[in-house]
Amino acid sequence: MARFILSLVELGVSATVHLLFGFYVFSTAVAADISQAAAASGFPFLRRPATPGAAGLLDVAAAGEDDERRGDAPLVLDGSPPPIVLVHGIFGFGKGRLGGLSYFAGAEKKDDRVLVPDLGSLTSIHDRARELFYYLKGGQVDYGPEHSQVYGHTRFGRIYDTGHYPVWDEQNPVHFVGHSAGAQVVRVLHQMLADKAFPGHDTSEDWVLSLTSLSGALNGTTRTYFDGMLAEDGRSMRSICLLQLCRIGVIVYDWLDIPWLKNYYNFGFDHFEMSWRKVGFSGLVDLLLGNTGPFSSGDWILPDLTIQGSLRLNSTLRTFPNTFYFSYATKKTRKLFGITVPSSVLGVHPMLFLRVLQMCMWRYPQSAPLPYKGYRDEDWEDNDGALNTISMTHPRIPVEHPNRFVLDDSDCHPLQPGIWYYKIIEGDHILFIVNRERAGVQFDLLYDGIFQRCRKHAFRKSPPTVPNETSQ
Repeated sequence: MARFILSLVELGVSATVHLLFGFYVFSTAVAADISQAAAASGFPFLRRPATPGAAGLLDVAAAGEDDERRGDAPLVLDGSPPPIVLVHGIFGFGKGRLGGLSYFAGAEKKDDRVLVPDLGSLTSIHDRARELFYYLKGGQVDYGPEHSQVYGHTRFGRIYDTGHYPVWDEQNPVHFVGHSAGAQVVRVLHQMLADKAFPGHDTSEDWVLSLTSLSGALNGTTRTYFDGMLAEDGRSMRSICLLQLCRIGVIVYDWLDIPWLKNYYNFGFDHFEMSWRKVGFSGLVDLLLGNTGPFSSGDWILPDLTIQGSLRLNSTLRTFPNTFYFSYATKKTRKLFGITVPSSVLGVHPMLFLRVLQMCMWRYPQSAPLPYKGYRDEDWEDNDGALNTISMTHPRIPVEHPNRFVLDDSDCHPLQPGIWYYKIIEGDHILFIVNRERAGVQFDLLYDGIFQRCRKHAFRKSPPTVPNETSQ
């Protein structure tokens, strides 16, 4: 009984902290949009931060819809140099969502050829990879006939009348930078390109010039089990847990289907058609009972982030010989008398401190089979509050990919393709996103290093032909 009460208290604290952080991010975006709208309309005295009322929210709704329309007429990049594509993680968002707020805290402004796609924030790695392809190349998102039938959603999704990089091919490759789950999204897309998995497109692995993983979920995380995924299979959820609260909230949000609100922020489940307009009240009951929808079929992000889910994904993913790989693994722990503990209190985001401590103490349940041969709890103790440091360095399970530890970026020049260069840096999971001020000078050092590597050190021995050069 005491253990049950302790679990409820822990759930209450976790839910409260996450809701407060979510509200902070949302209200920050709303306040910034209202301030910009007020300034544009000639009322500078309205620039002070305010809690938006009904009228303010309607203005923000209109602004969000305008941003979405601007997204339908995208900045189209052509030719060289290759664009750098920043791919967000779980609960993330791209350009055009949450008003003017930047998931990458403005890092995209460091280069004039950077794209920040908006993908499903809770959709599966597979679905996000498909969306990323059509965001760049153009056309209607095709989730694949077999996948769509198995997981119970429509085959086709959003239409991109014009891709953001329609010339994308072997001669015009791209650099990808993926944060958190975004790194695994890029790896799955890369494999799809190699497998020629997009009808009507003759793709190959050489469409990707480099892949940079920033706190990337390359091998899963033990945090999924704290939040509610069962260690026994890595797919099911406990009856009472943080993820169940998340599931209910997402279902209600999508069922209400408030257009301006979904323009402002979207979890990405439109292809499951959960709106009240489609399923009615009885459909809501089925969704909440777990009879239908993404949480019933397992086609959402969390099963992909368990150690078992990552192992299933990784068993199909390769490291390609002509692509450059670099990984930044974050860590907010240290050893104290032989025990792994948080490295600081003030330096960890309040949303993550409890998680850093929990993940240090994680022990795989004795009743559950180990997720892979050779698993050891102590290997997974170091973490950044969301992911285990061992998971972020390079693909390890079920097979370890070629890798090299780096102390200083200059130590790995000239870069060799087909090798995961990795560096371990001090920081929690969200130090380098959303709020630039938290990281301070580290922010510029990190992103300047990434962008410089893309521009000066990652290139093929045979440089691609400049567009139209052969026709002159």
